[in-house]
Amino acid sequence: MPPRSALLVIDMQNATVALAHRAAETVAAIAGLSARARAAGVPVVVVRQRDESMVPGTEGWQVVPELTPLEGDLVVDKTTPDSFLDTGLDALLTELGVTEVIVTGFATEICVDTTARQALSRGYDLVVVADGHTTSVRTAEDDGDLMPADRSVAQYNALYRSIGWPGRRVRLRAAADVELSPA
Repeated sequence: MPPRSALLVIDMQNATVALAHRAAETVAAIAGLSARARAAGVPVVVVRQRDESMVPGTEGWQVVPELTPLEGDLVVDKTTPDSFLDTGLDALLTELGVTEVIVTGFATEICVDTTARQALSRGYDLVVVADGHTTSVRTAEDDGDLMPADRSVAQYNALYRSIGWPGRRVRLRAAADVELSPA
């Protein structure tokens, strides 16, 4: 039986995208994939972070214009790096018959990775979009505590290219190469 996909667009909000490495390229890749998903009948789930720095209704909390949810898209708000924790996302995907999640968004090593691993733990197959996730730009003030953004994204892409998960299918694909299977 072919997988039934859903596209997750995680934390692509004004406040996070303003900090993002290769922001324009990442937004464009996700926007193109979102359009393809909608055309194929694949649910698009926009996940928004809500916390003290991203208060609902503020400019920083708003999803960037290119990725603003359209009619028919689903929206999930979260307060932790895990898009599944206390959000109803799992129940929503189950109700839709989704068996595979396609993960995009910000930040690679926090919310994207946490959500991807939780999806696997909850029984979903996983596609991570290689050019559809990003992290924050690193500055000299980081004092070398953080890996440069391009290396961080590349490291996580290498991880998802080689990770094994018993009973699950894990794939890394460029946005243009993601296969979409309607739920």
